[in-house]
Amino acid sequence: MLKKLNPGSIVPPFNDAYHHAVVIPPNARVVHISGQVGLRPDGSLPGTVEGQADQVWSNVMACIAEADMGAENIVKINAYLVDADDYAAFAAARTAYLGDARPASTAVLAKQLISPDWRFEIDAIAAST
Repeated sequence: MLKKLNPGSIVPPFNDAYHHAVVIPPNARVVHISGQVGLRPDGSLPGTVEGQADQVWSNVMACIAEADMGAENIVKINAYLVDADDYAAFAAARTAYLGDARPASTAVLAKQLISPDWRFEIDAIAAST
């Protein structure tokens, strides 16, 4: 079982959307998810920010599911956004896919991803016993 920590000696997590630290138990299976973008399985890109946000999270969760894990197994997420105005769409999709899982998380505003059409990229780590 993952142990999630929020030390009382530091500021609480922003928007209560994550935990400051997650402890992986000994002998756990760990999966590292490469950066996922908002491309559909056929390689097409949704035409809206909301569509890309939904698709990028769908892709992350497909990788997690392939490892026989779920949102509750996600230990760490790194998210890269190209526009701060896209954060609301990103956060709404995150909540829809992760619910109360709240893994340790980092969100970074990046100048550009590899393709200038991509709005988000997310990599993740998950673990289960």
